[in-house]
Amino acid sequence: MTARHSLSRRHFLASGPALLATGLTAGNLIAQRPALAQASTPAPKDPRLAPRIIGDAKAPVLVQEWFSLTCTHCAHFATDVFPKVKEQFIDTGKIRYQFHDFPLDQVAMIAAMVARTLPEERYLPFISSLFSRQMQWAFSGGDPVTHLKQEAALAGIAPDEFDKISKDMTFGQELYQLTQQDGQTYDIKGTPYFRFNNTPFAQDPETVEKFAELVSKA
Repeated sequence: MTARHSLSRRHFLASGPALLATGLTAGNLIAQRPALAQASTPAPKDPRLAPRIIGDAKAPVLVQEWFSLTCTHCAHFATDVFPKVKEQFIDTGKIRYQFHDFPLDQVAMIAAMVARTLPEERYLPFISSLFSRQMQWAFSGGDPVTHLKQEAALAGIAPDEFDKISKDMTFGQELYQLTQQDGQTYDIKGTPYFRFNNTPFAQDPETVEKFAELVSKA
């Protein structure tokens, strides 16, 4: 078992108020329980929160992943399994893939805000880089936000821009509310969480073979 895997995967929604130590407080972020019968979620006000989907729009299966950029099991899936998923299922037109940021701590919240501020075509490369280097920036000691700022600089986010993004209360509030709304709608207790069309899978598939099995049953 690697050091990364020895860390806990589960970050429960009860820790939500701690996300907002960037200046956002729990008091001004009261999540509203969504109407479960709604056919679709209203479009977010901020265009940075528009869906991040890759793959053929005609693919028969939509796979959705909810992840936190500081979740160690999310990092395992992103680095060890997702590249094979992309090659075998996304690039071949078998599935579409949607990424849902589900930040469950302060650092993951800032990381998600930065990722979604980048141009859409740079979103996946950035989160892939963060996952591949997660132990270096999130768990190596010192201030992880400072380390994250350095990672963002490599992606072209200047320090003053990083500070502006991390302190954007309106943006952070809407992202937080979407997290709470998805958590309540789908009963998400931790990350990673997947849906294969309408079939949930609430853990890391761990292997591409297991992922293939879930796709076949969708």
